[in-house]
Amino acid sequence: MTLQERYNKIAVPEMMKLFGYKSRMAVPRLDKVVVNSGFGKAVATKGSGERETIEKYISDNLAVITGQKPALRQAKKSIANFKLREGINVGAVATLRGQRMNDFLEKLIDLVLPRKRDFRGLSTASISRTGELSLGFREHILFPEVKIEKEKGIFGLQVVIATTAHTKDEALELFRLLGFPFER
Repeated sequence: MTLQERYNKIAVPEMMKLFGYKSRMAVPRLDKVVVNSGFGKAVATKGSGERETIEKYISDNLAVITGQKPALRQAKKSIANFKLREGINVGAVATLRGQRMNDFLEKLIDLVLPRKRDFRGLSTASISRTGELSLGFREHILFPEVKIEKEKGIFGLQVVIATTAHTKDEALELFRLLGFPFER
């Protein structure tokens, strides 16, 4: 069963019964998934040529993982202690919606999270008051598209799953009904 089918057949009727929604349109749904990675220490002390190589490497891997080309983000101001100059690329971000979002989340739930070392379930503390689930990965090699043998370096990434839920309880129930593995 796909994520969209699970939402329509399981989550919507259950949420309507549990929270007393009168319309299917009032039921919270997944809005977007934001996948991002900061370049950080990897590019701080490097020259422009090495920095571009690292940026391209991380961007290409994010593109393979998400299925779309990530946008580069620049530093807004210079900070000497972090060896950061205004205008230098500091990260890459990909915002997924629609079918790409559903495909990515199915892969995340079924393949990536079970591969995580010592995984016992997601913490409910990772859901914000506004209904966003934030996950951090120290290694991008958990994703099945990444070939471990060909990797030059390992970088971390963050996945933020935004919903239209108004409270943490609504979001938690939505994620549970969609099959996200939370710890007991």
